[in-house]
Amino acid sequence: MTRIYVGPTSLYSLGQVGELALLSAFDGDVVVPAPVADAVDVEPAATNLGEYLDSGVETGVDEAFLDGARAVLGAKDVGPAETILAGVLAHRDQRDRSAVAVVSEDRTVRRTAQGLGAEVTSSFGVVVRAAIEDKYLSPTQAKRIVRRIDQHGMHLTGELRERAVGEIAE
Repeated sequence: MTRIYVGPTSLYSLGQVGELALLSAFDGDVVVPAPVADAVDVEPAATNLGEYLDSGVETGVDEAFLDGARAVLGAKDVGPAETILAGVLAHRDQRDRSAVAVVSEDRTVRRTAQGLGAEVTSSFGVVVRAAIEDKYLSPTQAKRIVRRIDQHGMHLTGELRERAVGEIAE
């Protein structure tokens, strides 16, 4: 079963607009390590995340792999990035690159996770996937969500916004 580790930037952007439930479009177990959840402290994202976590989302940290994650990042402190990458290290499977995925806007986390064999996407990718996978989320609704996320702080360049909206329409 694929494990999907979600970073604080994506939780913030989806939480600000009340769309954390879109993470259920993934086939796999969504994991929000406790340090990641603790990093989301802006309202309404924090309240929406609390409600989302109450639905049974896993919050454990793969502590046995934290040292490896720190070594990869060259970091001393355990924080959101280290806990996400510890999950990648714990659950990656070289025979099945889809065994672990990361949802994040953080470039360092994205690049590192991808280098470790994880599939990587962003909050906008979550919306696109939900529109493709979910017959109840129309392309028009998905485009509205992308625009709302864009208006609430995760600003896209015009090119990226059109790309996200274009992928939804396809």
